[in-house]
Amino acid sequence: MRVWLACFFVLFALAEFFDWIKEVNLPLPIYILGGAFLAVASNYDKIIGSYFSETTSEISPEPPQLNLPTPSTKPISFTISKPVENIQQSETD
Repeated sequence: MRVWLACFFVLFALAEFFDWIKEVNLPLPIYILGGAFLAVASNYDKIIGSYFSETTSEISPEPPQLNLPTPSTKPISFTISKPVENIQQSETD
């Protein structure tokens, strides 16, 4: 019963909070600054990561090489199971 009561009060508080937020009007520059902040915050690791990768590129190890299979020395032979004459005759039948 306590869980149901707690959930009811939390949901009620959230509903009232969102109703209050809908009434708040902010000027356009605040929205622009908020969008710029969100763009910087969401790309923070890319911005800082590129800065550090430029300064530490001499220290970084070589990228891993792909392990390609060695070429085979066996020749590949292509054989036809039917002679060409038999194929042409079966097409005309």
